[in-house]
Amino acid sequence: MESSDQPQSLWQLKPWWCQPWSIILTGLAIPTVSWVWLHRWWITTPAALVILVWWYLFLYLVPQDYKASQGDQ
Repeated sequence: MESSDQPQSLWQLKPWWCQPWSIILTGLAIPTVSWVWLHRWWITTPAALVILVWWYLFLYLVPQDYKASQGDQ
């Protein structure tokens, strides 16, 4: 595949359930539901921290790496 055939954005390769909007909505819903149902900060806080790491990895680092790899071709 020629470099001109490569999608410019990583998100063009991903299904609808792996798009930034779905990652953000899921990441907001999980701690919200955890808090509403359980009212336990010691469950909600670690869940929120894991989600923040997940967001950093998949919404920042992975797209940056994809963009950098596209520049190498």
